[in-house]
Amino acid sequence: MSNPTHSLKPFNTLGLDIHADEIIRAESSADLRKAWDYSRSVNKPFLLLGGGSNVLFLRDFRGVVAVNEIKGISLSEDEDSYLLHVGAGENWHQLVSWCLQHNIAGTENLALIPGVAGSAPIQNIGAYGVEFKDICDYVDVTELTTGREFRLEKAQCRFGYRDSIFKHELCQGYAVTAIGLRLSKQWKPVLTYGDLTRMDAATVTPRQVFDTVCEMRKSKLPDPNVQGNVGSFFKNPLITEELSHRLLATYPGLPRYPQADGTVKVAAGWLIDQCQLKGYKLGGAAVHSLQALVLINDNQATPQDIVGLAKHVRQCVGDKFNIWLEPEVRFIDSLGECDAVGVIS
Repeated sequence: MSNPTHSLKPFNTLGLDIHADEIIRAESSADLRKAWDYSRSVNKPFLLLGGGSNVLFLRDFRGVVAVNEIKGISLSEDEDSYLLHVGAGENWHQLVSWCLQHNIAGTENLALIPGVAGSAPIQNIGAYGVEFKDICDYVDVTELTTGREFRLEKAQCRFGYRDSIFKHELCQGYAVTAIGLRLSKQWKPVLTYGDLTRMDAATVTPRQVFDTVCEMRKSKLPDPNVQGNVGSFFKNPLITEELSHRLLATYPGLPRYPQADGTVKVAAGWLIDQCQLKGYKLGGAAVHSLQALVLINDNQATPQDIVGLAKHVRQCVGDKFNIWLEPEVRFIDSLGECDAVGVIS
């Protein structure tokens, strides 16, 4: 029988009724180390959790969950930039708001992304033409087995589309404890997506960009406090230029974004929408009626409902476009993270 005091429901934005053997709230790197050591002493798996806004628990976690609650924001500057040092447990959107309150621009396109600061480099979060890598200066890391603390400069983080070294070599046994942001004093607005394209780069203010981004997100994305979700469930796929031209011939409205490496990013939400899946329900899970990229906990969904729905969406898009979507979300099984694509294939 799961211990109700070890419920992970408050720690995953899908609001799934899942439990862990143990939950430890960590306010320092020393706390994280202690949680790790404890998990080793009882021979149980260890899971580091931030805001729980990018995880799908498949079943109860048979180990120790450490919730990263390391706080603190400090500000310095040089001639060209504002330099922020931010604890990994700081709420990301509150950090964006803090920047604006202090007349520091550069984060506004990333407003209302759920989660904490320490998750931002892992996922290389991005929205509306800006990615975390564009504002990152460094990431501070603790090696949990030894307690060694070290700093990775931006180039060492190997950022890619929703990817980083923290999903590979530094995936197990390491914890992000802080991030460093470098925000230029010579602000250049990024107005390449959605309603932002209608703004005048010469007169627009960071606050106007922030407000517009918040409105766009609120109009499409449900509040996880009201309706359980993890934001965008799937990555926007990267396809060949040849395939994008073939698709354009049939679907002239295809939203496509050519990349520097010659690939073309296409909108996963649009692909799902073309399969007429908005509002589609499976058990307690559903495709959101306004944004097809969001899968929601509609009515006491089980993990199996979410997985079944994701599998159905992926199959429909694959059958129609020969594009096979990959989850942006981390899938967590009873002993740790598992291959999300494998689960829904």
